[in-house]
Amino acid sequence: MVGKPLSLPQAMIQKTLLLCSLLFSWTLLSQPKEIETTSSWPQWRGPSRNGIISSESLWPAKIDQDSLKEKWRVKLGKGYSGPVVSNKMVFTTESLDEEEITHAYNRKDGKLVWSTKWKGKMKVPFFAAKNGSWIRSTPTFDGKNLFVCGMRDVLHSLNADTGEINWKVDFVERYDTPLPAFGMVCSPLINGDDLYVQAGSGFVKLDKRNGKSIWRSLQDKGGMFGSAFSSPVIEEINGKPQVVVQTRTDLAAVNPKNGKELWKQPIKAFRGMNILTPTVIGNSIFTSSYGGKSLLFNVQNEKESDQTLMQTWENRQEGYMSGPIILGDFCYIHLRKQRITCLDMKTGETQWISSESFGKYMSMVSNGKEILALDEDGTLYLINPNPEKFVIKESRKISESPTWAHLAISDNQIFVRELDALVCYTW
Repeated sequence: MVGKPLSLPQAMIQKTLLLCSLLFSWTLLSQPKEIETTSSWPQWRGPSRNGIISSESLWPAKIDQDSLKEKWRVKLGKGYSGPVVSNKMVFTTESLDEEEITHAYNRKDGKLVWSTKWKGKMKVPFFAAKNGSWIRSTPTFDGKNLFVCGMRDVLHSLNADTGEINWKVDFVERYDTPLPAFGMVCSPLINGDDLYVQAGSGFVKLDKRNGKSIWRSLQDKGGMFGSAFSSPVIEEINGKPQVVVQTRTDLAAVNPKNGKELWKQPIKAFRGMNILTPTVIGNSIFTSSYGGKSLLFNVQNEKESDQTLMQTWENRQEGYMSGPIILGDFCYIHLRKQRITCLDMKTGETQWISSESFGKYMSMVSNGKEILALDEDGTLYLINPNPEKFVIKESRKISESPTWAHLAISDNQIFVRELDALVCYTW
């Protein structure tokens, strides 16, 4: 049966009701609500391992107490590993008595979700003791599992929802190698089902699903003068994937499939103190070292079997520990002498060096427009990355405890791992 056509008044009433319904729905949708967490900080130095987040990501306009507020705080044992953030949780580690412990907290309120612990205590050499014998590596999250490196050259895979141990690898036992004198420092790299880590007195590729070794490359003596401090990156260089890593003595790249060394370049450093994670820019690689200098290299030749590393420039400024922020043609980096400098990436020339001095370490994050920098002395800076002059837009003391760990930013939250606490700030 075909219905009768609506009269003009009836049609108008129906349209009005429909319009009101739509307006009501829009009003509900537009009401202020807590920002849903959709982004993550899954690893060392963020999503791309270079301290850079999307320009579309949320970013604080100001960092004063009225704008950036402490939401929650939990006390912890000491540790240097940076916070890792999923959509729902934030993960961190601590060294406490004889154990290493990994914690998962609800990122909205800081309530503990789970804790997993194992025996992990060790002592670093006496001349490094002032920096503590606490867990150093930052975990890596792949969306399902968490991969945690402990001081005694042991890697655990944990279920990120429950904390249950999936598997563990003791590299000292597996390869019969010396215990790393300064503890395991490298933060693991995940690429698909592959896991890369500097451990076992070398550079190792594992199957992340079961911890089985696939290959081992770039072997050293371990102990005091081996056992690297840096973390690897994987990038396409000249159109081919390469895993770039800095050992205690060399900058090198290996074929991710078989571990074959593609090229290697000695990097001078006092006592082999090569700490920086290399930064890949196109076909070029930036690094810096303690007692050495800042360097830019270019990988030449497209054939895998015939690649060479050519030095583009060098600068006597020493980056040492703090990873750089590279924006366009300029590099912003915290120096061993505790100042910040800007380097021209095309020429290697120093644009400026700050007159201000800072702490011994500084972690930096950028959205491409500004830089957030957390000083080791607990001061947070909002910096304008200007190649013409050093510009601090705002600064604020946020911690009385040292802040050696790399900060994390996700949605409208900043996570800070103080030496003995984990703190969440919101804006």
